[in-house]
Amino acid sequence: MTLSTQFLAIAFPEIDPIIFELGPFAIRWYALAYIAGLVIGWRLMMRFANAPGSSVTDKNVDDFLVWATLGVILGGRLGYVLFYKPEYYLSNPAEIFMVWQGGMSFHGGFLGVIVATILFTRSKKIPLLDFADLLATVAPVGLFFGRIANFINAELYGRTTDVPWGVLFPNGGDLPRHPSQLYEALLEGLLLFVIMLILRKTDLVKKPGFLTGVFFLGYALARGFVEFFRQPDAHLGFLAGGFTMGQFLSVPMILIGLYFLFRKSPVKK
Repeated sequence: MTLSTQFLAIAFPEIDPIIFELGPFAIRWYALAYIAGLVIGWRLMMRFANAPGSSVTDKNVDDFLVWATLGVILGGRLGYVLFYKPEYYLSNPAEIFMVWQGGMSFHGGFLGVIVATILFTRSKKIPLLDFADLLATVAPVGLFFGRIANFINAELYGRTTDVPWGVLFPNGGDLPRHPSQLYEALLEGLLLFVIMLILRKTDLVKKPGFLTGVFFLGYALARGFVEFFRQPDAHLGFLAGGFTMGQFLSVPMILIGLYFLFRKSPVKK
């Protein structure tokens, strides 16, 4: 990165969103981020599943990878269509399937994975909350890579700012903006992952659903906080009370997270 003396801001690094292309075939950083998140999360879950006393086997985790992939992609796309641009896609239904053009919603992908998890654990007769706790532990890994990809794509950037680390994004106008994608990568991704790893070493993990609740709450609080620095979607803008769609969608996650943290449930021995 270089320093722009004219704007006293960091110039956006020249990173091509496409890693390489051969004719119509192209590999993008965004796709690589999804693959990295899924594969690394899968390998970590395999490791945790092999821990003593685990009710989940590494074979279960292996089988779930395809389910998780479908949940993320289908849920993420459907969530974006329904939450962010329903009128546009109602008028252009063929574009719903053009996922390579961008447009994925975390909350939609999250719901997709929840549905996939419920269906999978029922079909395999695995304790739902035990499996969900394993999944919640590694989910921040995918969030980290996804937000880094958002930064490389110069999308979902922040509001204008005068902080010295403000970035001049290619499509963000002439004023520096918060690199809110990196804020989210650090909070929703790295920090939340470290917290989950620390909690896994305590007796709190003996309560089924506790780690799931921490993830729900941790993500929602981090996302809600960063939304104060992130530029709202142009077609939505600010909603009631000056809040954003991302903040409104995080409220149910906070409530669900608190429920799992404080619900009474038998503790595993």
